[in-house]
Amino acid sequence: MHTATMFSLSSSHSITTTTPKSLLRLRFCRHRHYHLPLTPKVTPPHRLVIRAVVAAQPFDDESKISDRTSKSSRLKIAVIGFGNFGQFISKTLVRQGHEVLAHSRSDHSESASTLGVRFFRDPNDLCEEHPEVILLCTSIMSTERVLRSFPLQRLKRSTLFVDVLSVKEFPRNLLTQLLPPDFDILCTHPMFGPESGKDSWKGLPFVYDKVRVGNEEARVSRCDRFLNIFANEGCRMVEMSCAEHDRHAAESQFITHTVGRVLEKLNLEKTPINTKGYETLLDLVENTGSDSFELYYGLFLYNKNSMEQLERLDLAFESLKKELFGHLHDVVRKQLFGSSEGMGV
Repeated sequence: MHTATMFSLSSSHSITTTTPKSLLRLRFCRHRHYHLPLTPKVTPPHRLVIRAVVAAQPFDDESKISDRTSKSSRLKIAVIGFGNFGQFISKTLVRQGHEVLAHSRSDHSESASTLGVRFFRDPNDLCEEHPEVILLCTSIMSTERVLRSFPLQRLKRSTLFVDVLSVKEFPRNLLTQLLPPDFDILCTHPMFGPESGKDSWKGLPFVYDKVRVGNEEARVSRCDRFLNIFANEGCRMVEMSCAEHDRHAAESQFITHTVGRVLEKLNLEKTPINTKGYETLLDLVENTGSDSFELYYGLFLYNKNSMEQLERLDLAFESLKKELFGHLHDVVRKQLFGSSEGMGV
């Protein structure tokens, strides 16, 4: 004799079968959760419902969104000119998680490998990697030569070009003249270097001018993500036109370098009675002397405001000498003629 049997397993899943009664007793006598109805019964299927999740899964939606956000802020940046300043900037780019490529006239492949940067001796090979940003860290004097020989045709259209030169009108004019019109241009000047920014960039000024950035959301976002590299380091972000930058830079940076190099010509040395002011002058000589004369010459040649500042400095020095000699003339006159003039002679 056969009978329909339904087993209830933890009251969640139901199984219907047909088995001889004697075998049922023998096979399931040790199980507690079962019953044997005398009449057949059909049980509808039950849905499996998850009541709770004990722990977050490694591939849940939140982690996926976070991963996508991290990847979306990452840029592929090609540093052109991998000297001291290029390597200085690249350290921060790599630390923030950006992919950094590099090319330079000299072979810096060993230094690049140490920093986690891929170095390309041939600029054509670098451009085949299709970087999103070309970061020009060349010297002022070599920028035009480098840009004219660069294989622009191998880059993707709308690539963002960024310069970090200490003068701004010169690279702005050069980039707008030589780059295709669908390339974006961002002129910047980090007002610090490997020495002044070696410990932190917090509070240091970063000047920028969005010379030409397309209206597309992706291009605007790319420019903003690049600027965020410096904002995230705590830089004081200053948006300013290239012309205004050069006026201020001539009054500050060029004058600073000029005074430092004039003092360097005096061969100043430490003394046993140094004052704080004198120590400051020695530091100025050291800081300006650590930069190449080529940089100083570039500040003079490619900033039309520098000549005016040099002339003003010369006039100020002559005025100061006249003031000194004028007082000296009065003292000598009193010593020579003071008594006779007092007698009315």
